[in-house]
Amino acid sequence: MSFNIAIDGPAGAGKSTIAKRAAKELSFIYVDTGAMYRSIALGLLRRQTDISDETALLHALEEIEVSIGYEDGEQQVYLNGENVSGLIRTEEVSAMASRSSAIPQVRHKLTDLQRNLAAKENVLMDGRDIGTMILPDAQLKIYLTASVQTRARRRFLEQTEKGMSCSLEEIEKDIEERDYRDMHRETAPLCQAEDAVLVDSSEMTIQDVVDRITALARERM
Repeated sequence: MSFNIAIDGPAGAGKSTIAKRAAKELSFIYVDTGAMYRSIALGLLRRQTDISDETALLHALEEIEVSIGYEDGEQQVYLNGENVSGLIRTEEVSAMASRSSAIPQVRHKLTDLQRNLAAKENVLMDGRDIGTMILPDAQLKIYLTASVQTRARRRFLEQTEKGMSCSLEEIEKDIEERDYRDMHRETAPLCQAEDAVLVDSSEMTIQDVVDRITALARERM
């Protein structure tokens, strides 16, 4: 039987970075569900899809295929066969992913893929509703969060290090708006599962959080 770890939490909490490291230490497969939603968002943007138009949205989704693969242990995400792993971290794609991921048809498109992976392999999966909706029977659930100010500062440093021009105030505002959307959407809103362990990383290093998660996993395996 596979062992599944679900990590949920708001945007900018460091889920992907921490999940990758923890999965590597545990020799688990890391599944970045956010990258899958971002790939769909990129496909919608490329088609200039009005996601408020259900007919247009359904037509676009029929033409969008998302798959994942692994190279040197790193997840790669493919959009209609094209590796788009390096194209999905822009603010434009992030904003579209936040909006489109709340749409039931978009979520349904990816749910089966995610559950099938978890049924076959020991996986560490991160997202917004992994412990509450996608993997409700996961043996370990983590709700990873940090203050808005901390998350905004991390995102600002990440983008400036890449040479991208950005505003700390705008990033903070965007995170607050994204939190509200994620927590108040009708489909699979962001919330802490009743049996999830709360980890606030505001005053923790990345390695501190990784150590906490791997210790919890080893206790339960």
